[in-house]
Amino acid sequence: MGRASVKENKTIYQKRREARGLTRAQASEAMQWVTESRIEKIESEKTTAAPEEVLAMVEAYKSPELCNYYCSHECAIGRGSVREVRERPIEAIVLEMLDTLNHLEKYRDRLIEITSDGVIHDDQIEDFVRIRRELERMGAVVDSLGLWFDSTAAEGKINKQILARIEQAEK
Repeated sequence: MGRASVKENKTIYQKRREARGLTRAQASEAMQWVTESRIEKIESEKTTAAPEEVLAMVEAYKSPELCNYYCSHECAIGRGSVREVRERPIEAIVLEMLDTLNHLEKYRDRLIEITSDGVIHDDQIEDFVRIRRELERMGAVVDSLGLWFDSTAAEGKINKQILARIEQAEK
């Protein structure tokens, strides 16, 4: 068995692998086609992971948050357009969602007023920016909820048979 790393500034990929209690050799075996030396290069930042490798790590490490990390930090396209999703407890996510919904309820009529003619007038820009900021905040909360759900499912804390049946029915 490999020895544990004492490196202080570990990459997210190394942290997730170690959190699953996997050596690089075990991770390579779990991913089947990603070599141990390739994992070492990714973890030591000698190279950047390919999207397919990240997907293999997501499966092997049961860590769906790696997709968001890759897209928001390493992907040339995603860096500018994909927001980073923070992992948080469900209670914090729901409280922030309720807070955001309350704010948006206050802005509902103003948003209708601003957008009803299809033009944002100069005197409406400030309110529109404020509303857009709240909508972006809600988007981030929804993303956090999705990540929490995906992580919970990956850890086996949600009945996957029921989940698969429901997801299939919704297609």
